Amino acid sequence: MAATGRVIPHGRPRVAIAGLGIESSTFSPARTEAAAFHPVRGEEILHRYDTFLGPGSHLREAAEWHPALVGKALPGGIVTAEAFAALTDEIIDRLAAMPPVDGLWYDIHGAMTVEGVEDAELVLLRRIRAVVGPEVLISTTMDLHGNVSRELAHLTDLITCFRMAPHEDELETKERGVRNLVDRLHSGAGRPLKAWIPVPVLLPGEKTSTRIDPAKRVYAEVYDAAAQPGVLDAALWVGYPWADEARNRAVTVVTGDDEHAVVAQAERIARSFWEAAPDFAFVGPTATLAEAVEAALGSARRPFFISDSGDNPTAGGSGDVTWTLARLLADPEVTDPARTVIYASIPGPAAVDAAVAAGVGSTVTVTAGAAVDAVHEGPVTFTGVVHAIRHGDRDAETEVVIRVGGLHVIVTGLRKPYHLERDFTELDLRPRAADIVIVKIGYLEPELHDMAADWILALTPGGVDQDILRLGHRRIRRPMVPFDPPTFDPDLSARLIPASTDALEGPDE
Repeated sequence: MAATGRVIPHGRPRVAIAGLGIESSTFSPARTEAAAFHPVRGEEILHRYDTFLGPGSHLREAAEWHPALVGKALPGGIVTAEAFAALTDEIIDRLAAMPPVDGLWYDIHGAMTVEGVEDAELVLLRRIRAVVGPEVLISTTMDLHGNVSRELAHLTDLITCFRMAPHEDELETKERGVRNLVDRLHSGAGRPLKAWIPVPVLLPGEKTSTRIDPAKRVYAEVYDAAAQPGVLDAALWVGYPWADEARNRAVTVVTGDDEHAVVAQAERIARSFWEAAPDFAFVGPTATLAEAVEAALGSARRPFFISDSGDNPTAGGSGDVTWTLARLLADPEVTDPARTVIYASIPGPAAVDAAVAAGVGSTVTVTAGAAVDAVHEGPVTFTGVVHAIRHGDRDAETEVVIRVGGLHVIVTGLRKPYHLERDFTELDLRPRAADIVIVKIGYLEPELHDMAADWILALTPGGVDQDILRLGHRRIRRPMVPFDPPTFDPDLSARLIPASTDALEGPDE
């Protein structure tokens, strides 16, 4: 049974908030600095979660909130040691300055890699535990593409992750994690039990979208498991394949007060995911870039979307790989003025400055891209007409559109993902009326998915190459599907994590 709770002597429970989130590709040469996390502090943190912690909301009134620091960065390269030290030191200092708290919400992603640090989220959680004390209840919310080592699951009390990919349930998941924590504090029930099971499978997110089976079916079992008597929450992480760390793999954790229930449901989910492993396939049709462009040009369905997947900035790509753009610029059918083709996007600060200085309607010759990742192609130089200029974007800072015949190239001051229709319309582009839209992305985010008349995921090179076998992993635990054939019999028995923060015995398997 769960550990016995303690009585809160000061009325409403005091709950702190802290966390850092990023997906970090170790196969990209990019590095992530502290400013990329856009850290927010104090009361400003509560505004980030207005949908469930807004003024007057039930959860806002149910606890006394003590926000420390939360930072969320666009996925990218490895976080520098200096950035991690600065941000985590500030979190610890802020927590240390607070009155004693009863609970802490740890809002992270779970796929952060830091220079010289193993299991970065665990390292930060250890420091947090050392400050807040062993009796404080901690609830951790994560992305399903995160990684959960056994010790990370042990040092937190309530842990959950998204159940949808694309992550349409992100805020719902965070609210669930907070609600579970607050309810637990009010009930005085104490620490629950957790059943943790590693599953030796590591797949790209584009093969585990819950829009289709088998992920749709497996995650339906996660929902069902969470609803069973004696279970508080059930979660399944597919892991993050674009980092080379021992913790990277699929994991399931079921949390609750009934030992039999949490063990049975964790083993059920783990077995279901393992048995489905051979059936996971890309969420949409795939092709080489040349095949994708040929199909788009020959199709009557408009707009036709192509994912430039190898450099997807929302999976950890540097965003400045020019391999695809170089080939588009060299294709006269793509640049034909009779067509409208949109490419989003390529960073090029000098190119942006030149376009801004020249103004809309001017002809400019610019060079962009490959300032960070020139492994696959060098910078591209092209001449075109400045179509639009926009200042003040949170990620890009300044965006310009340079038209080369019918090809509209979006060039940014800093890298930016293009997921929303307004990302284009604010640049005087009409993606619904375009012939072809090429976006640095994997599976299409909801607005783009609904907009696309047809779509192909192009298997292009970059730091988040969908062909993960050619990336060169050396530190993951083997055997592991798809790096090894699924002919071995993994141990999918539950490792029961006790309701205690005492030292965990045994290896982190």
